[in-house]
Amino acid sequence: MALTLRIDLDGCTGCACCMMECPDLFDIDDESGQAILLEPHPSDDRLEEAERAVRSCPEGVIALEQD
Repeated sequence: MALTLRIDLDGCTGCACCMMECPDLFDIDDESGQAILLEPHPSDDRLEEAERAVRSCPEGVIALEQD
């Protein structure tokens, strides 16, 4: 089953914890200052990295969900 990363942008404060933890999966948008997904459907070898990003978010707005 495929997994998808999602960000609830209404709650994203732009702290960049996700980007610091997983720079291959996340970046910060220059205009909005919020997180953006570089790879919304992480490959199997990046799932652990994606799970770390979910745990790193102090606002709890990142989710890894089954499609």
